[in-house]
Parts: sequence; structure tokens; C-alpha cells
Amino acid sequence: MMKLLVGRKLNMTQLYGPNGNVIPVTTVKIGTGVVTQVKNQERDGYTAVQMGFSEGSKNINKPMQGHVKNLVKNPKLRELRDEKVDQFEVGQKYDLTSFEVGDTVAVSGVSKGKGFQGVVKRHGFSGADASHGTKHHERAPGSIGATDPARVFPGKKMPGRMGGARVTVKNLEIAGIDKENNLLMIKGAVPGARNGLVEIRAQGDMSALGGEKPEEKKEEAKKE
Repeated sequence: MMKLLVGRKLNMTQLYGPNGNVIPVTTVKIGTGVVTQVKNQERDGYTAVQMGFSEGSKNINKPMQGHVKNLVKNPKLRELRDEKVDQFEVGQKYDLTSFEVGDTVAVSGVSKGKGFQGVVKRHGFSGADASHGTKHHERAPGSIGATDPARVFPGKKMPGRMGGARVTVKNLEIAGIDKENNLLMIKGAVPGARNGLVEIRAQGDMSALGGEKPEEKKEEAKKE
């Protein structure tokens, strides 16, 4: 099973390791996750758990407002596809207590938009010589194809819009957790601008707030 949380990237800072070494970290404000729907094979065609996070969208449409009514306000919805969804129930809440220091996570976010850029910045082309007869095309892409087949192949690296795309950075490590302020400190840099939404995923089981699983609640109800 995967663990999932959504938060807002705040800033970068640093922590000190046990040997006094400096650890650069990115601070992420974690929102509380609420289970809004549990999907199954018979009804939905696949098994998944849908979660809404409070650090999410500002505006949602009327159908979505009805879908998450009395659960969470203006959420950012995300799904975890897995065959083991029996442990989840609608209304359960999850926060950063499901994660621990040292966990390896994958962080996804929308990269900063750079606008229309040339091939040197967008693709890392070296460019032409700055002297020795070069005139006005130091950053030009050069030839984009041959006379035969007389066309440009699809996927050719060209100037164009850069950034503003979903990026995932894997194998990042959780360096610190501030439970009082709902802050997660992730070693290194994560995608996106400040105040941008990021998804944090890791292997393991999620624990609901209060520490009780639905199965435990059902057993207690039967005993009563």
C-alpha cells in the first residue's frame, strides 16, 4: 500500500545532522487528508481510495461541493489505486503522523513556468562558438534535418514553452517532522514554486487519526 499526503511548499532552510553537518531541506505545510470515496471493482471498474486535502483548491464546482459535503471544504482530490482498500472508510482523517523521519518519498509538483525559451536553456545545447567568424547565431539550434527525407522528425528538440509541467523527484528523504505546525522537512529540493501544491508518496500503510482502524471499530461494536 502507498502512503499519500498533499501539502504546500513553503521555503528552503537547513537542519544540522548528528555530526554537525548541514542538511538542506524543503519545508512543506501538510494538509489533513479525508477519505471522500472508496472505489471498488464492481461499481467503478477499479479499486482505489479517493482523498481530499484541506490545503487544496480555492474554488470547486457545485457537483464537487455535494460530493465532499460535510467532509472537507474546497479540497484537492487525489486517488491511491490499490487492491487493499478495505482498511479505509469515508470520513477517516489522515495527517503527517503516517510518515516518519528517514522515510524515502517521491514528491510531485508543477515546475516553475519559464515561458518561451531557446534550445540552450530548454535542452542544454552548447551553442556555437562566440568568435572565429560566428555572427548572430551563438544560441541558434543549428540544422533540424537533412534534405532527404525533407521533413522534421517528431520529437526534435526545438525552442518552445518551458516549465509548467508535472515533475516527480524520487528517493528523497524525510529529514524532520514538526507535528505541532504540520510541517514536513524533506531533504533537498522539490518541484514547484513557493505556495505550490505538492504530492508526497511513500511505501507503507497509512494510520488514521486516533490510531483505530475500521476493523477494530467493528469488532468493538460486535462485543457491545
